[in-house]
Amino acid sequence: MQQVSLDAKNQTLGRLASKASMMLRGKDKPSYKPDTLANVQVVVKNLAQARFTGNKLADKTYYRYSGYHSGIRARKLSELWATRPNYVFREMVYRMLPKNKSRDKVIKNLKFE
Repeated sequence: MQQVSLDAKNQTLGRLASKASMMLRGKDKPSYKPDTLANVQVVVKNLAQARFTGNKLADKTYYRYSGYHSGIRARKLSELWATRPNYVFREMVYRMLPKNKSRDKVIKNLKFE
């Protein structure tokens, strides 16, 4: 398995997530095939030093729904980023991957240091 590292220091998070999702799928390789999984592991370093543009930290809200009445929970990006930056980045990349059966397999190749 090929291992590729991305340094998140002073990088905008959305662009980095987009780059990571392309690498995980193997779209940066000339041997890309949409029906095969790429044999690539992406390692993200210095994630806490990444930056956001605009007012995303104050304005962006993440929602979770338990399935029960009044079971919706909302948290600001600033709260999540302070406690779980790996979770935020993993969710960003996960939502950029194609919505099919291979998405759960591909996201397992995203690692953090």
